[in-house]
Amino acid sequence: MRVLLLHNRYRHEGGEERSVELQQRALAGAGVEHRLFERRSADTRRARAAVAMLRGGGPEAELTAAVRDLGADVVHAHNMQPLIGPRGLAAARGAGARVVLHLHNARLFCAIGVAARDGGPCFRCHGRNTLPGLVLNCRGSLPEAAVYAAGLAAHQPAVFASVNRFVAPSGWAAGQLALLGVPRDRLEVLPHYLPSSELAPSSRASEGRYALAAGRLAPEKGLESAIEAAARAEVPLRIAGEGPAAAELAGRAHRSGAPVELLGPVPRAEMRHLLREAAMLVLPSRCHEFSPFSVLEAMGAGVPVVATQSGGVPELIGAERCVPREALADRMRALWADPALRRDEGEALLARAREHYSEERYVRDLLSLYERVTS
Repeated sequence: MRVLLLHNRYRHEGGEERSVELQQRALAGAGVEHRLFERRSADTRRARAAVAMLRGGGPEAELTAAVRDLGADVVHAHNMQPLIGPRGLAAARGAGARVVLHLHNARLFCAIGVAARDGGPCFRCHGRNTLPGLVLNCRGSLPEAAVYAAGLAAHQPAVFASVNRFVAPSGWAAGQLALLGVPRDRLEVLPHYLPSSELAPSSRASEGRYALAAGRLAPEKGLESAIEAAARAEVPLRIAGEGPAAAELAGRAHRSGAPVELLGPVPRAEMRHLLREAAMLVLPSRCHEFSPFSVLEAMGAGVPVVATQSGGVPELIGAERCVPREALADRMRALWADPALRRDEGEALLARAREHYSEERYVRDLLSLYERVTS
């Protein structure tokens, strides 16, 4: 088995880049020959990216050569927009490889990928109907919104024609993507994993010094609810991340008198340190998260998770651990007041991570997928 990975890195990198890195690690550990074909949006002027989006991507010659040079049986694509695109997928299939497209978000239909609008979930765009994204100017720029609306609608049939199998990271994500228009009979679930080296020997949450929230500072993440809950529960909260809502969140924290510290962007190594000293992770999302790495990494660190019922999150931590938004403060207060409860919750999540999100399980499922798609 030989696998060529495709990925268009985002201008602001996040969980999808983490997924690609972990897949490379898993393939190497399993002795599977593989290479990475990569493009970077951060290295590309927006005008060129717009042209690529309208054209359907298209490094056809380079991709054909990469597939043939490796002798790839499978091309496994992650983000393809805008520089690889449907033309790249078609070139890979034309060169003789079977194509798997990993859907970490709703970017096949949604101009901004997160399927969120006005601080909540939004599924107005579905199938080839991408006009709502233009009418609502979801990109924050009418020219960009027009480019994405046109590009997504025009090239969607080429995606469906080129892809042998679609993959989503949670059952919820697969179900929602099918409702939006992904062919259900070609859609499978492949949950994320954590390397054994990132699984703590035991929970230290009983010694935790603060609650932690992490992610893009944007309205759909609901971090204003975490700030309000921290103020009501009198629990110190640290927020790691950057984004357009940073100034508004800082102002809200100041006005409420909440014990909140905004840390800005935090490197992954520092995030591991923050988790080691955290009493809990707070995930107050207003959008439907497909399968956030922040939650999985908290589980691996033995840190309790205080979360709203958001997309695939109940699958990660168990539905019984998800609470209504108005109950966030009560849940934070209860954990903060009871170190033994934090330890027990952390140990339960750590055990769940070991059982369901191990590298061994991921490799087994991934290779089984490849065997089916090439048979």
